[in-house]
Amino acid sequence: MKLFQIEEPDGSPTDVEGAGAAVGIDVAPGGVGRVAIAVGGNGEILPDADGGRTLRARDLPDLLLGLRSRAEKQLARPVTHAVIAADAGGRVGLEAAATAAGLTVLRVVERRVAAALVKSASAEEAAVLGAAVAAEDAMPAQSETGPA
Repeated sequence: MKLFQIEEPDGSPTDVEGAGAAVGIDVAPGGVGRVAIAVGGNGEILPDADGGRTLRARDLPDLLLGLRSRAEKQLARPVTHAVIAADAGGRVGLEAAATAAGLTVLRVVERRVAAALVKSASAEEAAVLGAAVAAEDAMPAQSETGPA
């Protein structure tokens, strides 16, 4: 006997074996990062429990793992894929760190290129929002489920 059944909004059963959500991650200089998700081309930065929108970590795997964990808590579903925005010099070891954090990298884009994908966002938020829009484009099936 099942105590409860988890379903998608349309009533279909949740695919626990399917790919998780795709997010946009901005890896800024100095070990600072942000994570966002886009629905219908509109990005939203996912805050921590205290409302903070940035995360600091000493090393890249810890930063990516922390951002992934934040996104999973906010979305209440697994996060398995990411588009990562980073400066050209910040790409060293990025794919290996993402793999260590349990993320499949859909694409790595320069922060300025990611920022150009969104309009009317502050300079500090544009890269993560652009990465989220690129992640949504790469995995369109997630657009049916937005932030919790």
